[in-house]
Amino acid sequence: MNQRENESLVVGIAGGTGSGKTTLAYALQKQLGDEHSVIISQDAYYKDRSDSLIEDRMHVNYDHPDALELSLLAEHLRALKSGKIIMVPVYDFPSHTRKHDGVLTASRSVIIVEGILLFAEPLVREACDIKVFVETADDIRFVRRLLRDIAERGRTAESVAEQYLNTVRPMHKQFVENGAKVADLVVDGEAHLEEGVETVMRVIRSRGLDFP
Repeated sequence: MNQRENESLVVGIAGGTGSGKTTLAYALQKQLGDEHSVIISQDAYYKDRSDSLIEDRMHVNYDHPDALELSLLAEHLRALKSGKIIMVPVYDFPSHTRKHDGVLTASRSVIIVEGILLFAEPLVREACDIKVFVETADDIRFVRRLLRDIAERGRTAESVAEQYLNTVRPMHKQFVENGAKVADLVVDGEAHLEEGVETVMRVIRSRGLDFP
């Protein structure tokens, strides 16, 4: 069942905002089963801004790799890969700070890590055994983000559009879209979800893991 004598398999799923990477990650976990897989989100690793004024926190570019502690994420992935338990940070988005208590997370046969900027950091790329990039047209991604932020985060259409044009889109061009070039597998984020899951599952099985 396990890869390389009990070493876990790390599957990295990256893609732009609204590409469908998180949806794919959770669908993949459902296919694998909770007993065999765990999801780690890049978003938990945003840097703690508690030492900054709240006004200054509002002006940080959270779509730039420097906004994240990606070295810690890479360290945690390596630990999980070797079967260790880690403490995943809990990030409070309204205050842009980390909570004092993290979440104890045990290793599984398959570690699924998802996030926009995964492949922008060499240490994280190297920790991933399978690199999956979810490719989706820009207009589709923007509409998905717009609907999500209005419905789930209480944002206005104007604020979502402003952020998209000022930081999300340029950072995507600079740091995210190149992920397709380093990925082992590019999945169509506009196709049926089942197709993407089965495509990734075929690669997982090819690495010696026997799942249905």
